[in-house]
Amino acid sequence: MTFSICAFDPSTKELGIAVQSKFLAVGAVVPWARAGVGAIATQSWANTSYGPRGLELLATGLAPDEVSRRLIADDADREKRQFGIVDASGRAATYTGTECFEWAGGVVGVGYCAQGNILAGPQVVEGLARGFETATGSLADRLVAALQSGQRGGGDRRGMQSASLLVVKEKGGYGGFNDRYIDLNVDDHPRPIDELGRLLGLYKLYFRIGPATTRAIDDALRSELDAILARSGQRNLRDLFGVENLEERWTDEPVIDEEALRYLRARYRS
Repeated sequence: MTFSICAFDPSTKELGIAVQSKFLAVGAVVPWARAGVGAIATQSWANTSYGPRGLELLATGLAPDEVSRRLIADDADREKRQFGIVDASGRAATYTGTECFEWAGGVVGVGYCAQGNILAGPQVVEGLARGFETATGSLADRLVAALQSGQRGGGDRRGMQSASLLVVKEKGGYGGFNDRYIDLNVDDHPRPIDELGRLLGLYKLYFRIGPATTRAIDDALRSELDAILARSGQRNLRDLFGVENLEERWTDEPVIDEEALRYLRARYRS
């Protein structure tokens, strides 16, 4: 009922999963990941124990192919299952049981695996792979691009409903206390992949993900910012950043983060 991609970025050591399905809240079922270990997508009559069990097996050093064999070994419904695995060195494996609803299958590439069932055809997983390989930007950007490319190939033949993006890296979570770097879910939406991309853009803004640049506040910009403050009802720029949840982009004056400036201009345009 789903198509997904699991991937590893060797430059950042990030591991991630992106998934779309005609299924409510797919992010509550399919994606599992642990920094420094691996990422697993479990779907098609999903056996959710495959997520934590698979990560434990990967943590012992087993390759994804061997983890796959062990996961299905004692599962009486193995032929209904589908899953993908990538580990923290980029090795990958995908499994599709013979009783998964057509079209069903998967592909493995360098540092990723893509799989799906109840699809319009093999062009969907081929699109996932092509979208991931040709996209630029962060791992999260490339994963969302993969979903968009898979959807252009026809996607889930029943339609769209939910999508999810999970990226982990060591101390990547808020405040550095866990590995949950990006965790975004669209539980019910007519265009969930587009909405997931929109949420990713907001996440980058609020949490200062990606390269950041600043601009000096000259007299002209100061006048513009004073007008923005007047329209916002805030006393000073720092308070305004707090109200708009832009604390991660605060820089001591006389400079301002350019992404934050673009947001404030759009938010408080006259």
